[in-house]
Amino acid sequence: MFESPPFWMYVIGFLLVLGPLVTLHELGHYLVGRWFGVGAEAFSVGFGKEIAGYTDKRGTRWKLSMLPLGGYVQFKGDMNPASVPDPSAPADADGFQQAALWKRALIVAAGPVANLLITIAIFAGLFAMLGRPTLESAVDTRTVGEFSETSVAAEAGMQIGDVITAIDGAEVEDFRAIRDEIALYPSKDLVVTALRGDERLDFSMTTERVEMTDTFGNTSVIGMIGVGPTDAEFVMEAVGPFEAIPMAAAHSWDVLGMMLTGLKQVVTGERSIKELGGPVKIAKYSGEQMSLGWIAFLNFAALISLNLAFINFLPIPALDGGHLAFYAAEAVRRKPVGPVATEWAYRTGIAVVLVFMVVVTVNDVTSLSIFGSLFGS
Repeated sequence: MFESPPFWMYVIGFLLVLGPLVTLHELGHYLVGRWFGVGAEAFSVGFGKEIAGYTDKRGTRWKLSMLPLGGYVQFKGDMNPASVPDPSAPADADGFQQAALWKRALIVAAGPVANLLITIAIFAGLFAMLGRPTLESAVDTRTVGEFSETSVAAEAGMQIGDVITAIDGAEVEDFRAIRDEIALYPSKDLVVTALRGDERLDFSMTTERVEMTDTFGNTSVIGMIGVGPTDAEFVMEAVGPFEAIPMAAAHSWDVLGMMLTGLKQVVTGERSIKELGGPVKIAKYSGEQMSLGWIAFLNFAALISLNLAFINFLPIPALDGGHLAFYAAEAVRRKPVGPVATEWAYRTGIAVVLVFMVVVTVNDVTSLSIFGSLFGS
């Protein structure tokens, strides 16, 4: 029987994850814009109709809006919250479009950079407080100590006592690295390099495609070769506060690499597009992670923050990365992209975003147990 947190945890978890992350993302835009003297007409948490708000002495309308699925800063001279230039807007000295190109680029980049910094800060805090999980063993942790019943490694000829040193030519430093590297690639042909005494051996095999289900009934597909380490156990190694920061940055980089690999696999068909999720799945996972405790919840928030940074850096018009792409073109051409090209690019970008939203929303809805029970899945 799968566990389900109470409904209120889904709601509170969702608001506690997206609310602060989106607000800090937009605050990054706002603060860098203010630093460069660019005026802001509105700062909104959420979209749609305003629920509450006030106007500060600089003329910025701070507001809470009805749909808690994002937020925006609308700078002076923008036609809309997507920062599309308004050709009819007066050329105010503090207008966004009047700012130097490099300033506009830094203002736009500040949002996703804020999410990156939040991710690193959360991971660094967890490392400093809890330590770094380290695999310890009396022997090299890469030493094969056991095989599963369906081990493809055993079928390929590996033996107990072999020391795995590389996966497809990439060196691995411990058993956790072996596990993480293989898990990314279900049903993939690869070569595992191992030492048997002084002899270096290469074993060709195809990873098992294994469907894992957690305590909440969520499923994920991973790759496995069916090996386990020799008498190894995880211990928490103490980490100093200054050591925790570069460690958190390296961990964030590793997680980002996993995200890119997963997205590539969805695009190439190696993974199902159903693995993509949207607001409903975020709310579901938020509540579930909250029920597991604050450590799990903070780790999940860091992952969502990293996702927000990654998505916003994509070169899609209407996203931050799209604006940066236009600024790069402007820097090369030494003049802005023409209005017609800009308009069509933004229309295309919005269409891509809308299609993506439809896909993840359908995935969200069809993944709900009540939907599945109605259709016998």
